Amino acid sequence: MRPEILFPLFAPARSLPGIGPRLEKLVEKLAGTKVIDLLWHLPSGLIDRRSRPKIAEVRDGEVATIEVTVGLHIPPRTKRLPYRVHVFDETGEMQIVFFNPRPDYIAKTMPEGERRILSGRVEFYQGSPQMTHPDHIVPLDELKDLPLLESVYPLTAGLPLKSIQKAVRGALPLVPDLPEWQNGPWLKAQRWGPWRPSLLDAHAPQSARDVEPSAPARARLAYDELLANQLALGLVRLRMRRLPGRSIEGDGHLRWKVEAALPFALTGAQARSLAEIDADMKSQHRMLRLLQGDVGSGKTVVALLAMLTAVEAGFQAAMMAPTEILARQHYATLAPLCEVAGVRIELLTGREKGKRREDLLGAAASGEVDILVGTHALFQEDVAFRALAFAVVDEQHRFGVHQRLMLTSKGGPGTDVLVMTATPIPRTLTLTAYGDMDVSRLDEKPPGRKPVDTRALPLERLEDVVSSLNRAIAGNAQVYWVCPLVEESDEVDAAAAEQRYEHLHAVFGNIVGLVHGRMKPVDKDAVMARFESGEIRILVATTVIEVGVNVPGATVMVIEHAERFGLAQLHQLRGRVGRGGDKSSCLLLYQAPLGETAAARIKIMRETEDGFRIAEEDLRLRGAGELLGTRQSGLPNFRIADIEEQKDLLAAAHDDARMIIERDPDLESERGKALRILLYLFERDEAIRYLRSG
Repeated sequence: MRPEILFPLFAPARSLPGIGPRLEKLVEKLAGTKVIDLLWHLPSGLIDRRSRPKIAEVRDGEVATIEVTVGLHIPPRTKRLPYRVHVFDETGEMQIVFFNPRPDYIAKTMPEGERRILSGRVEFYQGSPQMTHPDHIVPLDELKDLPLLESVYPLTAGLPLKSIQKAVRGALPLVPDLPEWQNGPWLKAQRWGPWRPSLLDAHAPQSARDVEPSAPARARLAYDELLANQLALGLVRLRMRRLPGRSIEGDGHLRWKVEAALPFALTGAQARSLAEIDADMKSQHRMLRLLQGDVGSGKTVVALLAMLTAVEAGFQAAMMAPTEILARQHYATLAPLCEVAGVRIELLTGREKGKRREDLLGAAASGEVDILVGTHALFQEDVAFRALAFAVVDEQHRFGVHQRLMLTSKGGPGTDVLVMTATPIPRTLTLTAYGDMDVSRLDEKPPGRKPVDTRALPLERLEDVVSSLNRAIAGNAQVYWVCPLVEESDEVDAAAAEQRYEHLHAVFGNIVGLVHGRMKPVDKDAVMARFESGEIRILVATTVIEVGVNVPGATVMVIEHAERFGLAQLHQLRGRVGRGGDKSSCLLLYQAPLGETAAARIKIMRETEDGFRIAEEDLRLRGAGELLGTRQSGLPNFRIADIEEQKDLLAAAHDDARMIIERDPDLESERGKALRILLYLFERDEAIRYLRSG
């Protein structure tokens, strides 16, 4: 249960002053539905009204607070013109400008002949200073009420800054004093204050430096958030360790047959990763391991050899992929190798229906099927295994932890889990997103893979590219042509896939095919099969082909509007070519002029094919939230911490969390009890349920 001391922070945001029914939805969109969400919504800037120049000293574009005498009012002749008020002091005069005002309101707030304090941004118009819609207009005796320093918050359309400021002012008195969960000497070394004063200070910056991530108040709050994240992941991992596993050891007879049938020897990285997986499977604990491998590094083979160990020991294995195309691809790759070993492998997707599905389910439940490959159809209720001991989850970031657990529950408590991703993840993100797992990395390419020649061309040269395809096709090449969007949209005037297909079809005829996400799976598969057989030579596609599509004959990749793709995506797409022994090329077509970030991405793509280096650069260029292409990528969405800027804090939080779990795994000590409050504060309640006594 959430501790009572936190109840005020979890009250609805609408209970705060200034948030009525109309603004409630906007506040929810911006920050969230609770008081604490607004408290985590920290200022992004500062308005400093301490500057008190005379009119002759005001500077263009600066915020000034000036004492003036109100002069002549000049109402507009038509509604389209502004209402102007002349004001002056002993050094000069200026105009105050209002659009669509209520004249009675202006007459009341700025009576002619009286003195007023005005505060707002000054702009020069035709050489003279003016102030449009001052932020504050106050009589001299109310000067003490004028906020000299005002926090500026990130906003969303339709939500006024004043409303957020008012709501936050209402939320701050609700902040309770909480017991200290940080290590005393560490706080002292960092020169950080206690939690409550730090939160109040973060909302009351005194200078521009106070809104930077390195400001002491902000760094303290960011560290709290990172520690909550690392501690929660550590507790999940501890629970996995505590759950009874089963020791699985094969005799190698099936594995040996498959290794003998492979056209190449395993790379050092594959052998190393397999040894780590074998050790996990042998141990009495449950395995939860992440296998990271770049495009084409041979993850599928490692997964198969690990699954065969389970089959040798008399158990079953399952492999789950996020899309039907990918599930079928895995099945097509694994089936011939399983045949060599005499192992029964089957495919289960949403498309298997009726009698076929019933037979498959029966064979899985009786243990006749050794390995079952499928989409999330695998964890529907009617799917049962006789003895599932090993589950492989591909492209983890497309599945939530919840789905991962659902699959493992099919095998009873001891199922070992291997999670694979072809999106190389920088070390910092591995800690925050996959801290509950052990990690193996495949950082070598199988022998015989040639580098892909990557070039960048402006879109004006599109016709040159089209005519050069004639040569490629005459030389027996197959081509992917990737478009950024499926349909013309007003917001993005992309060359839509359907339009590009029509264009290329007019030039090359029936050797051009089209796949996109809106097609029925059956139609998509039919086109892919024709491309794999070589009947289709140019495949126009959206990013549905980003992951897992394997056509060794394809040697040319054209990516249109490359500037719209993230680095990880460009790298994934490029990985679709260069899979056979032939020389391959990748053309990045971009809309000139290129922005700074897009230019940097294209430069990196031309410099390297190392997915891990590309991932680090992508994190630097885009930030963590965007890294895996979507916000729903299973990555934690940090409210305060910036893990690229605050890598060092993340590493410290990781070590701190590990030490806490070693010394006080059930959080029973004084600090442990305070840490429970920290977990509730950052809504990591899930982790508390894993404590023996919580």
